[in-house]
Amino acid sequence: MGEKKLTEKAAYIKGLAEGLELDQTTKEGKVLAALLDLVDELTADVAEIHNDIDEIDEDLNDLTDYVEELDDDLQAVEDFLDEEPYDEDEDEDDGECDGDCENCDGCDDSDYYEIVCPSCGETVCFDEELDPENLVCPACGEKFGCIVDEEDYKKIDREDK
Repeated sequence: MGEKKLTEKAAYIKGLAEGLELDQTTKEGKVLAALLDLVDELTADVAEIHNDIDEIDEDLNDLTDYVEELDDDLQAVEDFLDEEPYDEDEDEDDGECDGDCENCDGCDDSDYYEIVCPSCGETVCFDEELDPENLVCPACGEKFGCIVDEEDYKKIDREDK
């Protein structure tokens, strides 16, 4: 039953009682007057409860929307974390030997050169296709360069043969 119907019914009953011109000095009149006051108070309380419930429903709808947004955001984070990390070495061959190549037992299939990273001390392998002045250490990511002259290239080629 809606709050408007309750309010209308309470007003109707109160109107009936006033139309009867009940004597409120008698025992019956006092009981009926008290009951009418009780009905008015109960009707006002029920109306207030209905308003509170409507506000709670609105808040609950807002919270539901917010939780759905959080769930979508959390799913995006989980998807991001589940993705395999991007590995630049897999996508492009920069010519550096990072120790994981199939020819790592000396990289015999091509000429390569070794230099020690000045930053971390790791040995960096590279071949003649890579610019020795722009090397990147696969261990620490530090950029450095070295000078390889034609004599060094020729000497290493002779040693490999």
